[in-house]
Amino acid sequence: MRISGRGRVNYARTVRFTFDGKTYEGLQGDTVASALLANGVHLVGRSFKYHRPRGVVTAGSEEPNALLGTSRGPGQFEPNTRATMQEIWSGLTTESQNKWPSLKFDLGAINDRLYMLFSAGFYYKTFMWPKSFWDKVYEPFIRRAAGLGRSPTELDPDHYASRYLHCDVLIVGSGPAGLAAAAVADDRTGTGITQKELPTDRSPGSARAFVDFQNDVTAKDIRLAVREGMRSIEHVKRYTTNGMATDQGKMSNMNGLTIASDALGKEIPQVGLTTFRPPYTPTTFGALAGYHKGSHFELTRKTPIDSWAAENGAAFEPVALWRRAWYFPQAGEDMHKAVARECRATRASLGIFDASTLGKIEVSGPDAVEFMNRMYTNPWAKLAPGKCRYGLLLGEDGFIRDDGVIGRMRDDLFHVTTTTGGAARVLNMMEDYLQTEWPDLQVWLTSTTEEWATIAINGPNARKLLAPLVVGQDISDAAFPHMSVAECTVASFPSRLFRISFTGELGFEVNVPARHGRALWEKLMAEGNQYDICPYGTETMHVLRAEKGYIIIGQDTDGTVTPEDAGIGWAIGKAKADFVGKRSLARPDIVAKGRKQLVGLLTDNPNNVLVEGAQIVADPKQPKPMKMIGHVTSSYWSEALGRSIAMAVVEGGFDRMGDTLHIPTADGGSQAAKVTGCVFYDPAGDRLKVD
Repeated sequence: MRISGRGRVNYARTVRFTFDGKTYEGLQGDTVASALLANGVHLVGRSFKYHRPRGVVTAGSEEPNALLGTSRGPGQFEPNTRATMQEIWSGLTTESQNKWPSLKFDLGAINDRLYMLFSAGFYYKTFMWPKSFWDKVYEPFIRRAAGLGRSPTELDPDHYASRYLHCDVLIVGSGPAGLAAAAVADDRTGTGITQKELPTDRSPGSARAFVDFQNDVTAKDIRLAVREGMRSIEHVKRYTTNGMATDQGKMSNMNGLTIASDALGKEIPQVGLTTFRPPYTPTTFGALAGYHKGSHFELTRKTPIDSWAAENGAAFEPVALWRRAWYFPQAGEDMHKAVARECRATRASLGIFDASTLGKIEVSGPDAVEFMNRMYTNPWAKLAPGKCRYGLLLGEDGFIRDDGVIGRMRDDLFHVTTTTGGAARVLNMMEDYLQTEWPDLQVWLTSTTEEWATIAINGPNARKLLAPLVVGQDISDAAFPHMSVAECTVASFPSRLFRISFTGELGFEVNVPARHGRALWEKLMAEGNQYDICPYGTETMHVLRAEKGYIIIGQDTDGTVTPEDAGIGWAIGKAKADFVGKRSLARPDIVAKGRKQLVGLLTDNPNNVLVEGAQIVADPKQPKPMKMIGHVTSSYWSEALGRSIAMAVVEGGFDRMGDTLHIPTADGGSQAAKVTGCVFYDPAGDRLKVD
């Protein structure tokens, strides 16, 4: 209410607003609460459980009763706005909540007459039987009754921004300085006395002393909760819902705590306090989200070649924070046909792939090789400059964390590649060990992911395309064998050229400064026309690598797979004294029989492509719930083999070679598949050595 001579109300200016469709007039500076009270309006809402008529009871953010829906226009509706906090302005539209059909005549008020049926915890006791009623009756009813107000249904058109605030002095703690600061800041009056039930002349059987005005929690409810075994104040809170309304118990918590302590026969400090959770006052989701909505919801990183892919009709998929070309459909092609064509072209002649998203880290310094030896499972001391090695990174638990091809550029410099999604995680892990475990090592770590554009050239004609463009390095098989790296120029651009392959074909990866990425791509496309060069996307990359049994971290591993489980125990330096995760590889659970191991699967029906993530059982006729012994990790149609292929982690998989397992399907049937090795195509690796 207004107090003459106090507050910030401008009596010289009037403001019109509406409440439940009726126009009212207030003064500039009024809150909705003060303006309604000045107009003689006291009924502003209904309580949650009993739908009791509610009026304004406070003057600030602790208000439990006067909750309104407010609207500033299309898409700008906000429920549960406190009338004591919302300033009126011309055109403001407000509405009461939790009533039907109207605020004055609310059918939900019948609950107030039936309050004896709705004591504390009634929902825990009422909706238990018959069990068949839960899905069709109880749950829909509870969901309709839950919550206050109505949720917005339109997109929010507002724009939100955020900034960092700084203070000159921050007082933290409850020492003398903190208490003095709190005493100065606290200018609010009050007795400081908490209350139990107030005196009444009504009979104890019919009197109700409300503690939580919004959730309709009474003193009897709190005492009932104690009688029914609730000893912790947090349990009392949840059993009665005291303090769980939108005001978070600003008015009710301490009084409820006093009643609970009285019922328990303990002092308040012995009972404890409930936890206030931020924000202290309601904050819109928009303020929390800021500019992270729509196209700005999540950062999208694009490679230097992304624009070419978009101009040439690529379909895209998100990979970590990157947008990557998924496949390049031609007229009339769906994804299956496009991927089949890309696979055929790459295996038959020449494919080109944008691999710029791979994580790249430079490890440099006098102790670089020692650092690599400690971080990765592989040995690095004898790797000569100009050579590459597959690197496997474990966690302290011995499980696979990341992998990638690593080139030694000089004695004191390694070019480390990581998975696309693992770049930041691997760098953080390296920094953590370098700074906390091995601060004596002279090593510098530099993220170079966005410094380089990386183009992968794969297929029998890869060397024919590159050889005329490379200056400063003979790339013949004799001079530049598989797993080699060199600094040279490619199409006049400075380059780090790797001879590696993630397809099983003769392959090269060309790294050039990012600003030259698209120019090099276009040059390679133009020169490659004579070999029917075919750009391919991530889906084809997945198929080609799966045909060769190359794993993808996070897809064929799930955080519980060791090198031995994945069939790549050869990547462990057996003679190494130590590396991250080495000790854990000897733990009993890690070497126990029956662990899930990565295997190949070939379906009895070669046309059936298994669903990735599908569970695997040994016997499809066993009673339910069936024992799941593994799941499908990767599954594709192989154009090269003319059939489906899959990889899976299966309990004791290496001992099940040749066995038939079963994959239950959503329609109640199952698909049979034979356990095989993971290398489906060119097991001898002859295609890597094409001249």
